[in-house]
Amino acid sequence: MTAELLPACPPAANQEHSRRLAWLRERMRLLRLDAVAVASPEAVYYLTGLDHHGYFAFTLLVVPLRGDLALVTREMERSTVRAQVPHCKHVPFGDGTDPATAAALAIAAAAAPHGRVGTEDAAMFFPPAIHSRIRQALPDREWLDATPLLSQAMAVKSTIEVEHMRTAAALSDAAMAAGIATAGTGVGEHDVAAAVQHTMVSGGGQQPGFVPMIRPLRLLDQEHVSWAQRPLEPGTGLFVELSGCHLRYHAPLSRTVYIGRLPDSAARAHAVALAGWHAALAALRPGVLTGEVYAAWQRATGVPTPRHHCGYLVGIGFPPSWVGGGEVLGIRPGGQVAVTAGMTFHLMSWVPGHVVSDTVLVTERGAEPLTNTPRELKVVS
Repeated sequence: MTAELLPACPPAANQEHSRRLAWLRERMRLLRLDAVAVASPEAVYYLTGLDHHGYFAFTLLVVPLRGDLALVTREMERSTVRAQVPHCKHVPFGDGTDPATAAALAIAAAAAPHGRVGTEDAAMFFPPAIHSRIRQALPDREWLDATPLLSQAMAVKSTIEVEHMRTAAALSDAAMAAGIATAGTGVGEHDVAAAVQHTMVSGGGQQPGFVPMIRPLRLLDQEHVSWAQRPLEPGTGLFVELSGCHLRYHAPLSRTVYIGRLPDSAARAHAVALAGWHAALAALRPGVLTGEVYAAWQRATGVPTPRHHCGYLVGIGFPPSWVGGGEVLGIRPGGQVAVTAGMTFHLMSWVPGHVVSDTVLVTERGAEPLTNTPRELKVVS
């Protein structure tokens, strides 16, 4: 098996990708890494711009300290690779063959014996069995976990990325408005979902990394279930969480609306949730620790049983996640991560009986909401 070097072209798809590769390679030089291999679709997209759904089969991008990038994919993705990332060498594997063989070939070309190779160990799409066989095929390399390199790079958004986030936020706001306008007595949860999905797609958005989550408040603690064919009943609170997607960037938000009339304690729950959201927003600024932001939220809400977070980093996402993988930086109790300008968070205030959340951008002056659906108490007929 040999790598296919596609037609000559610039060393990266555009200046943004060139900048990202230069940043990564400088960190590689400091860590004495000869190559970095990434498997998450988010990291591959971040470094190359490859945007497709073929990552369900094993995909690996190999970044050498110098020279051409190599992309290991299933053979049938050849045309997509040629069209979208012609600056990458293509190392295909056929159905029924071991992708670890192709991956080892690509890594061996980038890192000579006794070289140091960083791999994205935390990626959901890097199966341990394939990872193990790659190492067995290249026993004379030194292996390190390069996951922090990529997560550090992707945490802070560039000017171009912020504009993508703003576009995603506009899609999110439009979809939320459509969902709220559709909700009403006797309307099915699935009808709300249909309105949301139609608005996101017809507005020019891509398939988001995660489906909208639409359910009555009595199911609020089932945090990742979605809609059903249940009619909305008077006095019911409805939780809606969604994100538009633009060029794979996401800007989630959630709102709680009430059908027909307010249930007991709804006004109080809304006030507490909103106070917590404003407190977290005010605390979110460059230099503070994530744990300090969480503490500000908890003081404002007085929630006796702490939640696991009151927000998390968001940006590039591919199904099945809009947060870029199974593990993400959250605003958690005692968090020691310093907040930096350019970070974008899904800032959440989740209390018993009400939820409000928005995507916010950390600027040098503080935090700016990117999603702006009205946050006042809402009752629909």
